[in-house]
Amino acid sequence: MHGRLRMGLVAALIAGALVGPGAGVAEAAAPVPPTLPAMSAATLDARYDANQRAIAEAAGMARDNGHEGRADKLARMADPARKFLSFDGRARRVRAVEVVGDLAGADRIAVLVPGTGSDLDHFDTRGDKPYSTPGGGARALYAEIRAQDPTARVAVIAWLGYSPPATIGVDVLTSGRAETGARELRRFIAELYAVAPAAQVSLLCHSYGSTVCGRAVSEIDVADLAVFGSPGLGVDDADDLGTGARVWAGRGGSDWIDWVPNVRIPFFGTTIGFGADPSEDGFGARDFAVGGGGHSDYLRPGGPSLHNLALIARGRATEVTHG
Repeated sequence: MHGRLRMGLVAALIAGALVGPGAGVAEAAAPVPPTLPAMSAATLDARYDANQRAIAEAAGMARDNGHEGRADKLARMADPARKFLSFDGRARRVRAVEVVGDLAGADRIAVLVPGTGSDLDHFDTRGDKPYSTPGGGARALYAEIRAQDPTARVAVIAWLGYSPPATIGVDVLTSGRAETGARELRRFIAELYAVAPAAQVSLLCHSYGSTVCGRAVSEIDVADLAVFGSPGLGVDDADDLGTGARVWAGRGGSDWIDWVPNVRIPFFGTTIGFGADPSEDGFGARDFAVGGGGHSDYLRPGGPSLHNLALIARGRATEVTHG
């Protein structure tokens, strides 16, 4: 019965995609992104300032076009105290990469790679779970790191550097957006080392973001790869990732991702599914305790998952608790 229900979910996702996305909400206008200097420790302030102005301009354009909700969210993102390495608010090109902490002075850098449903309207807020968003999750992780060690020289990056798929549709079960995201992620990690060449980088990848990371990790130098709420990394076991990084995996006890089949099914020239569940014992990843939460609870303050992800980001592998 469980297997039939899982396959039924695949059928529902495919049917939803074939029907089409529907009318949806009209996209707010946004400016062409500013020309930015190449990333280095010396150019960070210039990039932060340019992107702050671009976000403020996007907020004004959204308000002028009647998109009050988007305008309010962008206005909060345009706070001069926040630091964005890049920003593009245009439809189907949305990018927002935020730094929490001192990037140039960091010994460890944690890059949060989000999954389905992540966009500008949900960069900071999602119902009563702000920690389930890219920006809110980065702040929650940084706060936990500082609580564990106030002297830690760690920066956290909310990396909305690709276009995640919507929750319902074929894109969420195919690798197209993951392949594009992986190329962008590889490029971004190389740029990070131009800023902090001696830092160690960890990838913390949620949901479909883990599929992005699975495709990128063989070609980048990272100390740790931690995936949570993952539908699969596109490989059969951890050795197939082709990385020397420590590989971690966790899945919450109430996570609906458990119903997504770990299969690969040919479908009109592509493949549905991402293969093995990385949280299963046979995959070969190190497990970390995440508790009984759902798909959006991994970065919840006070939870075991956030505690362990902060330890992974700090490089404290021996202190991580196991499920």
